[in-house]
Amino acid sequence: MTPDRSLPIAMFDSGVGGLTVLHECLVSLPTEDFLYLGDSANFPYGTKSPEELRELVVANTELLLDRGAKLLVVACNSATSAGAEEARRIAGAHGVEVVTVIGPEAEIAAAITETGRVGVLATPATVEGGAYHRALEAQGRGLEVTEVAAPDLAPIIQNGFPFDQAVVDKVRSYCEPLRAASIDTLILGCTHYPLVAPMLQRILGRDVRLVTAGHAIAASAQRILEAGSLEAGSGEEGEYRFLCTGDVESFRELGTRFLQMPLGPVERL
Repeated sequence: MTPDRSLPIAMFDSGVGGLTVLHECLVSLPTEDFLYLGDSANFPYGTKSPEELRELVVANTELLLDRGAKLLVVACNSATSAGAEEARRIAGAHGVEVVTVIGPEAEIAAAITETGRVGVLATPATVEGGAYHRALEAQGRGLEVTEVAAPDLAPIIQNGFPFDQAVVDKVRSYCEPLRAASIDTLILGCTHYPLVAPMLQRILGRDVRLVTAGHAIAASAQRILEAGSLEAGSGEEGEYRFLCTGDVESFRELGTRFLQMPLGPVERL
C-alpha cells in the first residue's frame, strides 16, 4: 500500500514545541502540505509515565492517519522515547513511514563531535527511557554521553515569555554538569529547547555545537519522500493546517512565537 503523494505530512507534539520542527520542515520542504496536531490539553508529556505516553502516541497516530497522511513525524522526544514502535506499528499498517526526533539527532551529533563527548538535555521521561543513549551507542563511535534531565525547562519555556533572570539561572543550573563533562556537542532533546538556544550557547561557549531536531527531521523526511516518489508534484507553495486539543487562542498566540510564521485557522478537537 503506497500513500497518495498529494496527502500531507502529519506531525504531532505535546503542544507548541514541535512547531520548531515544523518551521524547519516548512523551510526545507516548501511545496509540501502539513497537518500538525498539538496535544496541548495533555501538556507536558515529559513527566508522564511510559504507559501514559504510549496511549497518547496511539491516539494521536490513529487520529492523524484517519485524516490522511503520506508520512508521520513524531515531533516530541518524550513520545518518541516511549512510543515510537507503537507509532510505527500503526502507521505501517497504512503503508506510512514514521520519522522521529531521536535517531536523526543522534546521527548528526555522532558525525560532528570531535572529542566524542556528547551531552543530551531532555525531559525526565526522555532521559529515563534511554532512547538517546541507545541511539548514540548505535552509532558505533564509543561516545561519552552525559544526559541531564530538565523537568522544569519545557514548562518554563512554554509559559515564560518574556524570559527573565530566573529562566537564565535555571538554564545555567542544567548546564553545570554538561560544562563539567567538557562536552563539545549538545543535543537539545526537547522541541521546546531551541527557544533558549542563545542562552545555552552563551553559557556553554561558542565552541559547543547544538543539535536540534528540526533540521535533522526535515532532512530525513526529504530522503523518505524522494525514495518513495512521494514528493508533492505541484511545485507550488504548500499549505499547513493545525489541530489542537486545548485552548485555541493560547495555542495560536504561543504557537506563532514558536513557528515564527502566522498560524491561521486552528481546529479544536
